[in-house]
Amino acid sequence: MIRNRPLVIVTRKLPDVIETRMRELFDARLATEDRPLTKAELIDAVKVAEVLVPTVTDRIDVSILSQAGSRLKLIANYGTGVDNVDVEAAHQRGITVTNTPGVLTEDTADMTMSLILSVSRRLVEGEKLARSGEWQGWSPTAMLGHRIWGKRIGIVGMGRIGTALARRARGFGLAVHYHNRNRVHADLEQELEATYWDSLDQMLARMDIISINCPHTPATYHLLSARRLKLLRRHAFLVNTSRGEVVDEAALTRMLRAGELAGAGLDVFEHEPAINPKLRELPNVVLLPHMGSATIEGRIDMGEKVIVNIKTFTDGHRPPDRVLPSML
Repeated sequence: MIRNRPLVIVTRKLPDVIETRMRELFDARLATEDRPLTKAELIDAVKVAEVLVPTVTDRIDVSILSQAGSRLKLIANYGTGVDNVDVEAAHQRGITVTNTPGVLTEDTADMTMSLILSVSRRLVEGEKLARSGEWQGWSPTAMLGHRIWGKRIGIVGMGRIGTALARRARGFGLAVHYHNRNRVHADLEQELEATYWDSLDQMLARMDIISINCPHTPATYHLLSARRLKLLRRHAFLVNTSRGEVVDEAALTRMLRAGELAGAGLDVFEHEPAINPKLRELPNVVLLPHMGSATIEGRIDMGEKVIVNIKTFTDGHRPPDRVLPSML
């Protein structure tokens, strides 16, 4: 347990209402610039903070944690994923780690569905043509995309977001298939009319659309490897709103350039913010700047969860969104 007004260091600019509330409740040191902290700045922060509030852009690895002062007891991550934090190293040092699950589910599922529609119906290409001044009018064969009604979607990761996406997909007439570490409850399968595949390889080879919705962990790094990507049908589309590291981006780029895959919708990238220049050249790829969860409501909800986790921990109780190494 730490004192009632702990020194809380926030690494990035957060919504004003959240920053104001943090100042009211804690001895909060807010970010003055909206940029990722350097490694040296992160080390300076963990040396004095009692609570650190990082985001996905902050790599809190063992080299940072080894410099942490004895007062650091909580890392309240502002984000659903915790792949930016070495949870095992934190746990060994007696530092609790929390995240903000659940609040971004609907926003990310909306964006995933938007990307599916955008890449299959060539919406970005059409928008660019309309703005260019070169559009010559309607034609029976112009800007032809692909219907998604009646197609099969394979969801990789049937957690909160994957389930929310499945509900949307059913509304668009897609047949839902999924691969997950554990099979979901039979009632949910029945509600979604979802088909479970224990073999990811077998599912990938039969789908028209693949959506990546699993977290990035050591076990899911390059889960869609070059070998697995080769299993996809040539007419298939791949959409990723999870983490770029789950897909072998170099292999994906080669396949898209070679016409071995119909297209992709990507909101995340393996080395972001860097994006493979060859990906940017491709007309059959929709690229977004990691904005799947970017709604005002979602960002405020995230901040409120961070505050609840800090306040609960400060009061000497187990925070509701504690993350343990065994959970990854």
